[in-house]
Amino acid sequence: MEMRLDKLLASYGIGSRKEVKNYIRKGFVTVNGKIIKNDDYKVDYQQDEIIFDGEVIEYRPYVYLMLNKPQGYVCATKDNLHPTVLDLIFGYENYDLFPVGRLDLDTEGLLLITNDGDFAHRLLAPSRHHSKVYFASIEGKMNQEDVAAFKQGIVLDTGYRCKEANLEILEETETGCNVKIEIFEGKFHQIKKMVAACNKKVIYLKRLSIKNLQLDRTLELGDFRELSPMELVDLMNDL
Repeated sequence: MEMRLDKLLASYGIGSRKEVKNYIRKGFVTVNGKIIKNDDYKVDYQQDEIIFDGEVIEYRPYVYLMLNKPQGYVCATKDNLHPTVLDLIFGYENYDLFPVGRLDLDTEGLLLITNDGDFAHRLLAPSRHHSKVYFASIEGKMNQEDVAAFKQGIVLDTGYRCKEANLEILEETETGCNVKIEIFEGKFHQIKKMVAACNKKVIYLKRLSIKNLQLDRTLELGDFRELSPMELVDLMNDL
């Protein structure tokens, strides 16, 4: 894909657009072994070998990361009170990354990090009704009446009726139970509010999947990796 040389280098983080123009005019940049001094020179970042001051520039317009979010981090780019999920990401300083959607401060699990705004918008669009699956530990024992209520659509204290959701009771514990919950929307504190509507309380919550994308179980809390090409194609299907 073609792109102006000065724009590519500035996007990569070499410097400002003005600084990059000066570097190019001074002969710091070669394309396919040839010194290029025209800042508006068009390059194909997928095909051309671009070298700045001896460094090979491997430019990609977008990156897509899977993070196993730990508790204590907010899903924001900046925050005055808490560390953000971007504080866990390193090696991608040249990309203007942001979290796709949000998980609560005390919620763990699958979170996508990218710089592709269109992708994030389409994935989060309420009209898409994409599946999101969570594991939850509950204070109080959920039962088949709760399963039926989730299936029908839980009515919150605001009067809003949630879309049909799936509740699977995995096991009972001493004081409650462990469950798996699948929702198809993303209202604020939705799962906690749905469980509260059943007179129980979420004491631990972890997101396991978005659409068909499963949290990589080899990722420790706070670790991340890039999505594989197959995962990305599958995730973008029908967006």
